[in-house]
Amino acid sequence: MKFISKLISLKLLFLINLIFCNVLFADNHNIYETLEIIKNDLKTLERAVYSGSIEVKTTTNNDSNTELDSNSEDVLTRHLLKLSEVEGQFRQLTNKFEEINFKLDKLSNRLSKIQADNQMRFQDIESALNTLSGEATQLTSKPKVDKKKVLPGSSQPQDLGSISYKDTKTSETSQQIQSVETTASIVTETFGNEEKILPKDLTPKKQYEFATSFLKVGDYTTAERAFREFVLSNSDHELAGSAQYWYAETFRIRQLYTDAASAYLEGYQKYPKGKKAPINLLKLGVSMVQIGEKDQGCKMINGVEKQYPKANQSVIQKAKYESKKFECIKQDS
Repeated sequence: MKFISKLISLKLLFLINLIFCNVLFADNHNIYETLEIIKNDLKTLERAVYSGSIEVKTTTNNDSNTELDSNSEDVLTRHLLKLSEVEGQFRQLTNKFEEINFKLDKLSNRLSKIQADNQMRFQDIESALNTLSGEATQLTSKPKVDKKKVLPGSSQPQDLGSISYKDTKTSETSQQIQSVETTASIVTETFGNEEKILPKDLTPKKQYEFATSFLKVGDYTTAERAFREFVLSNSDHELAGSAQYWYAETFRIRQLYTDAASAYLEGYQKYPKGKKAPINLLKLGVSMVQIGEKDQGCKMINGVEKQYPKANQSVIQKAKYESKKFECIKQDS
């Protein structure tokens, strides 16, 4: 009876292992077929035990021993070997299962870390954008501070619009009009008196990168001076058109649309074939609309695709969007 109970226990253990293996490794056909064969052999062994084909004899010696006949010993030995083999395979499958669980845990931890890191990065970017937006608002809200100027005909400041008779008196018979070239020379002279920003010992390309660094940190006032200095010092360089464009962008970002329009116009006139020429013309048109010159602005926006048909598709699509936004298409039709 002890032998029968052992066989039944082995059968129960094997069936549990069989169910576990079938659940975890249903796709492994070789193991499944081997387990089916062993299951059938166990059923055969069970029938043989309960039918009495295996006889258990007890002999009264000093120790009680159980003897099996030769056929039963062969069957039992064969099944014990198979059970041992299945036990080894089950251990291997268990090890693989534990290894897979360990890898899944590592992947889960890595995903958690990546999610936390991305969340922190998004928060940093959001805070940086909020800071830049606040700085831009402060810059646009503060009026420009001009140096005190002494009005002509008096050494003391006077109210704007109150001009004395001596101020209007002149010996010239014709009115002199200041040309654009004269105005440009005055601006250049005024700028020349300011402190230089770009390092002199660097190449023009390095100076351009140096000026761009101020844009990246949000220092638009210094970037304005740096790009203007680059354009004046390297007007014939291949990066001069791009520098002029970014010079205009420093005004647009600060919502100084009149100054931006003037800078875009200068870039369009001086560098019509530069890399930034299409986007420069588009921004010029948008700035003109924003300062109240809608007709001129719409013509420039709609003229981007006509003048630069080989421009980047993103610029052309942006021009179509701005044209639709400002209802320029309805005006032209």
